[in-house]
Amino acid sequence: MPNHEPLRLAEGEYRFACLVWDHEPLPSGQLVTLAADALGWKKSTTYTVLKKLCERGVLQNADGQVTSLIKKEDVQQAESAAVVDKTFGGSLPRFVAAFLNTQPISDAEAAEIRALLDAAHREEG
Repeated sequence: MPNHEPLRLAEGEYRFACLVWDHEPLPSGQLVTLAADALGWKKSTTYTVLKKLCERGVLQNADGQVTSLIKKEDVQQAESAAVVDKTFGGSLPRFVAAFLNTQPISDAEAAEIRALLDAAHREEG
C-alpha cells in the first residue's frame, strides 16, 4: 500500500483544510479571517499551520492565493483506511458491525450502503 502519510491530518489540520476546500481559491488574508471565526485561531497560528500543510503538499500558497493540492475525499479515504487498520485489524466487516451496533441507520442510508457495496463488488469481481 502506498504511503498515505501526507493524507493523514490531525484534527485541527483537517478542520483548517476544510476551510480551504470549502472556499478555494481564497486569499491568505481571508483564510486568516475564516480561521479566526471558525477555529478561534490567531493570525500566527493560521500561517504556521498553512506553512506546515504547504510543506507536506496538502495546500499551496502561491502569490497570496491558497488552494488545495490534495482532495478532501483522498484525505477522508486515507483516514478511514487507517482507522480500520488500526482499530479493527483491517477488517471492514468488523468495523461496520461495530458501527451498526452503536448507531441505527435509516432505510435511505441502508439503500445507499447497499448500492456502494454492489458497485465495489462489481469492480472487484
